Amino acid sequence: MNRIWIKNPLAILAEENAGGGLVIEQDRIVELVPGGKEPSLPCAQVFDASEHVVTPGLVNCHHHFYQTLTRALPAALNQELFPWLQSLYPVWAGLTPEMISLSSRLALAELMLSGCTTASDHHYLFPRGLEQAIDQQVEAAQQLGIRVVLTRGSMSLGQADGGLPPQTVVQKESDIIADSERLIKTHHQSGTGAMVQIALAPCSPFSVTPDIMRASAELAQLYGVGLHTHLAETLDEETFCEQQFGMHTVDYLESVGWLRPGTWLAHGIHFNDDEIQRLGAASIGVSHCPCSNMVLASGICRTLELEAAGCHVGLGWMVPRPTMAPI
Repeated sequence: MNRIWIKNPLAILAEENAGGGLVIEQDRIVELVPGGKEPSLPCAQVFDASEHVVTPGLVNCHHHFYQTLTRALPAALNQELFPWLQSLYPVWAGLTPEMISLSSRLALAELMLSGCTTASDHHYLFPRGLEQAIDQQVEAAQQLGIRVVLTRGSMSLGQADGGLPPQTVVQKESDIIADSERLIKTHHQSGTGAMVQIALAPCSPFSVTPDIMRASAELAQLYGVGLHTHLAETLDEETFCEQQFGMHTVDYLESVGWLRPGTWLAHGIHFNDDEIQRLGAASIGVSHCPCSNMVLASGICRTLELEAAGCHVGLGWMVPRPTMAPI
């Protein structure tokens, strides 16, 4: 018998009457105990929660762990998105494996202290020497015991090809797809109790080609994993899509096979009414990133309209400066 009774909490966030607490067996909640009642089966341990509030673990839908190391860089402060990125790309190009391990552990520890039990990270920088970055993140998560969805990001459209990032931080498309498949086969877990999952996450329309977007969608479909990217974060991005691809961001998303369940988008600020309805009809997820949007003056995500249309809306924590507390 290894059941634990979290007894009589000061308060509990639950859809049913659970004033008497809850019972945990191994890694599952097996019973909600009504107020004034006791568990239906004996429990080996009882934890007095009378001075505690019991809440579900928070889920972080979007993050960049490595940016924890540069959120106080003076050159990047008080900038909008594109100049912010351009000031930081050369710095990020010098990241080392040790920095990836340290930043992952720091970011995950911060999230856990804020009540987060599941975290998603969007890592898209793979300069030479960082080929094992996602593997290092898996190791950091396992050391801390937190559930993660690690997204294998990518950038293939460098400045020489009309993109935003410098050539030193972009990869060949064949390398991106090969490593994406390797990571899925090596680390992705499915089913109840999965602690590590892999998703595919080309960085943004201004840093990858349509070919890598399509290839990522096909690979995700083959292995049943999620798709993630930044979309409609700024009006500059909208202008880029119109100039580079001749279409708006949501039209672009549909053209590369991403307008489908299993896709979730970071930020999602500048959608019009029609686009919101199309996203909802496709059951798209949107990670609202209020701290980042505020610091970069990107705008405000239309969360209520997106939810009403059928989108799945969550929160992402991405703070470019240290004066902001975790949410």
